Amino acid sequence: MLSFFSQPAGFDIGETGLLVFDASQPLWWAIVVGLGNTLRVSLPALLLATTLALTMALLRRSRTPGWSQLATGYVELIRNVPLLLQVLIWYFLLVEWLPDSNEALSLLPGVWLSKGGLAFPWLMPDELGAWHWEVPAQDVFNVHGGAAVTPEFLALTLALSVYTSAFLSEVIRSGLEAVPHSLLEAASTLGATRWQQIRLVLIPQALRTIIPATTNQYLNLIKNSSLAVAIGYPDLVSVSNTALNQTGRAIECLAVMMAVYLSLSLLVSVLMNWFNARQGLKGVA
Repeated sequence: MLSFFSQPAGFDIGETGLLVFDASQPLWWAIVVGLGNTLRVSLPALLLATTLALTMALLRRSRTPGWSQLATGYVELIRNVPLLLQVLIWYFLLVEWLPDSNEALSLLPGVWLSKGGLAFPWLMPDELGAWHWEVPAQDVFNVHGGAAVTPEFLALTLALSVYTSAFLSEVIRSGLEAVPHSLLEAASTLGATRWQQIRLVLIPQALRTIIPATTNQYLNLIKNSSLAVAIGYPDLVSVSNTALNQTGRAIECLAVMMAVYLSLSLLVSVLMNWFNARQGLKGVA
């Protein structure tokens, strides 16, 4: 039934990350490359979304009205704009407003941003197999050296991160507000600074409430990465759709996609449940 996956793919994948792929390799390897691209965009988006969400949640609890109103406006705006539209907005902003590759913006030493994507230093092997840091450099026509990600990757990562952070910030804020204020007062009495109160008391206590709902947002982010097909990023869905069109085996290709997303969701759930159990009160069933 699935033997056709061993046939040559017959198509190329524009972005493969650390994996190597060409049209002569089997279809199953093309699916693996697509899965790798899904994970490659989802994991950074999870980290960025969590960082943004925590920042917005803390700002909404700020005693300074300006910061609180800014965070509230961010959350309400992002939550009420469809994710697909946000993906398209980020993509067209990157490909329309950024300079060409021969005039790339230097964000940091060795970090260049242009319509060609984002180039940054990375560990690369030399002719002898030794690894060294290679720093991108601008020349007359392009940026060479180091590693680079495409505008499609950047647009999808930013859209997923910003969209998920708006929902996740509300989860985090509700968890922070569930922590009794008396605990912070006790920490302050013992001489803890405001940052120590947040890092050592507020966040650890709030995690017990935050983690279960956070799991749902993480699962949504991974599944929402399938919108990559709208901007041509070759994720699992995009590659599987190409395989489906090449072979005409719709049921099998759809079944593989469903099985992979189900496995990813179960894996994330298991990891988050394990982390939640570690945060539970000792000795409490």
